[in-house]
Amino acid sequence: MPLPFLTAERDYDEIAAAVPLPFEDRDRWRRPYRPGPWRVGGSALLLLLASYILLCAVVIAAAGSLVGAGVCLGVAVLIIAFSVQLVRVGIWVSAQGLRQVGLFSSLTVRWQDVASVRTVQQPVRWLGLPRTVQGQALIVGRRTGEPVRTVLTDHNGDFLSRAEAFDMAADAIEGWAAEYSGRP
Repeated sequence: MPLPFLTAERDYDEIAAAVPLPFEDRDRWRRPYRPGPWRVGGSALLLLLASYILLCAVVIAAAGSLVGAGVCLGVAVLIIAFSVQLVRVGIWVSAQGLRQVGLFSSLTVRWQDVASVRTVQQPVRWLGLPRTVQGQALIVGRRTGEPVRTVLTDHNGDFLSRAEAFDMAADAIEGWAAEYSGRP
């Protein structure tokens, strides 16, 4: 049975030719950066809370109160759904366009409608809280209407204390825009 990881006897080129890389499919929506530790940590804490609530639902159901167990189960399901959506928040790209996913809504802009993608210095929210600090933000300008609301900043849950990761993500999104919108 061949193992999919590198060993001393196998050459990297042999493995690379056999298994296509995940970014080869340009029509699939993908995030050009990894979720940051603050976003993943917050989601993990919410999942931990949901596990305790599910345990409470089991104890309440064993005690005989099915209504209380149902309420606990419903609250746990809502917390799990919120946690999953919290990890999904960010900017996603594909050959069709750019998708900005928020907690409660998402916005998709086709590449033909994108006028500019640039990084600017401006006051940005710190971890999405009302407090603002001076930082960098990725601004997506549309041909029609106002620019897309800023979600990608160097002080959000994905890039706080990770300036290099923000620069790489902004460059990747600008590269996608240059490739698919037909603008330099």
